[in-house]
Amino acid sequence: MADTAASSHEDSFDISQVAGNAPDNIKRMLGRPQTFFSSFVKAGHKRPNVFGRSIEERMVVKELSILNKEDEPEKLEGRAVLEVDVTEDMVNGGGTMHGGCSAFLIDMASSFALAALDMYQNDKLHGSVSQALNVVYHSPAEIGERLRLVNTTLTMGSRVESVRTEIWNATRHRLVASGIHIKMAPSPPPKAAL
Repeated sequence: MADTAASSHEDSFDISQVAGNAPDNIKRMLGRPQTFFSSFVKAGHKRPNVFGRSIEERMVVKELSILNKEDEPEKLEGRAVLEVDVTEDMVNGGGTMHGGCSAFLIDMASSFALAALDMYQNDKLHGSVSQALNVVYHSPAEIGERLRLVNTTLTMGSRVESVRTEIWNATRHRLVASGIHIKMAPSPPPKAAL
């Protein structure tokens, strides 16, 4: 790990807090969001104070599973369930969760389902970047309400992968937003000029 603080927390992380059938190594890597996000920092670099970091740090992984796809039983799907409470830094002027924050949560949380399946099938993480994010807004969520983010992989190819996310208001038992996130392998760095 590039972030030594994340490494020391990873060693002491209690994987029994994460439900689901994912192997222990996956729960250890993904069960604590800070450890997962720090894994993308280049060796020797400190993790920057990135956009939304305070929200990332409040996200709690509740489940990591590898399941047979219902409609394609010969294929597997990754499932990740995370929770976070709506706080003041997540709302709009009307006091409900900002649409941009919903998109951010889908972007971040969906990566856990993809990473779980990737680690299960390939024994390592492959970095990916967003290609498209489609969000549908269903109902508001207010400060203090608990959100449950349910993420399920749809496809996982060699170049493109997709995942469906539903943000549920666990306090009021209603759907807040849903989205489809399509990710792809990042472009290689430019070649140095001779």
